[in-house]
Amino acid sequence: MSFKFPIRIYYEDTDAGGIVYHANYLRFAERARTEWLRALGYEHDQVLAAHSLLLVVRHIEIDYKAPARLGDLLEIRSTTEGCGNTSIPIDQDVYRGGKLLASLKVVVVGITPDGRPMRLPPQLRQIFGSHSRPK
Repeated sequence: MSFKFPIRIYYEDTDAGGIVYHANYLRFAERARTEWLRALGYEHDQVLAAHSLLLVVRHIEIDYKAPARLGDLLEIRSTTEGCGNTSIPIDQDVYRGGKLLASLKVVVVGITPDGRPMRLPPQLRQIFGSHSRPK
């Protein structure tokens, strides 16, 4: 199952030429992952309070295909590839209409508040595992 999240491109997202600055795709993807977690019934602060767990990005790759521009309405499509005991690999694709603009491969892991690795709670493993793409 995938999650779709719309993003409108504002002046602050662009460079002097009106093209989205490359690092902003990281912000867009982060926002989409946070909203996906919220749509699944979890807030970051609730996960921290209930499990002493922080969800952080361990690895990210971006392949830029075409530029987004000022005023564009984009859609971030996020899909899990399954869920392990300690990590959640996520594919995130950025579209404008039907055109793929960027592909991100993200690995999110759980850590304790002091930065040590931590197993994901069974509730999160079940949720992300049940929304994974067939291999």
